[in-house]
Amino acid sequence: MSVAGQVVTEWFDYDGGREVTVYVPAQPPAAVVFAGDGQLIAQWGGVLEAAGLSSTMIVGAHRLADEMQRLHEYSPGFDQDRFAAHERFLVQDVRGWVGTRFGVALPAGRTAVFGVSAGGELALAIGLRHPDVYGAIFCASPGGGYRPPAVLPAPVPRSYLVAGTQEPFFLDNAVRWADALRGAGADVVMRERPGSHGGAFWQAEFPLMVAWAFGQ
Repeated sequence: MSVAGQVVTEWFDYDGGREVTVYVPAQPPAAVVFAGDGQLIAQWGGVLEAAGLSSTMIVGAHRLADEMQRLHEYSPGFDQDRFAAHERFLVQDVRGWVGTRFGVALPAGRTAVFGVSAGGELALAIGLRHPDVYGAIFCASPGGGYRPPAVLPAPVPRSYLVAGTQEPFFLDNAVRWADALRGAGADVVMRERPGSHGGAFWQAEFPLMVAWAFGQ
């Protein structure tokens, strides 16, 4: 898919070297979405353009190839030190670089954090810890390693969750989180769609999430 914007990749020295890929829209960004799994999600700029959402920047930190290490970075329930280091990388280093490199430092109301599968756990954890930075959480098919705590911190960002009817484990996790977030007073959308665990399903939902949070 051809895009009007450009894709920029930068190397960081975090954890021995990590890349961050950014979709830079052709027009000055009116919103920015931060995500893990950057080698996948940052390539979805064309999907937003096709939906009339071309002024949204996507900032994606690349994931590790080792799935267990990825999970330990993305979910706070396994290795708290590793999660905290990755959290600082995303919230401080990557976000600061975006402000310096692209001149983009939007308020929380125009900033979201997004993730799929284990990355959905990352989005929930980061969004709940930093509501002053991320005004919206986009979460697709979250894994079960991070579950809602007994008491959610306040305030709770607006949250859009989706999962497929053909992935019952992940659908149960999404519903559990939606119920907990609503119980904490959050504005929550929970979508149950025909679909299974994979990029095409998540990619189709992504522009709907952006439109819901930031409008056309």
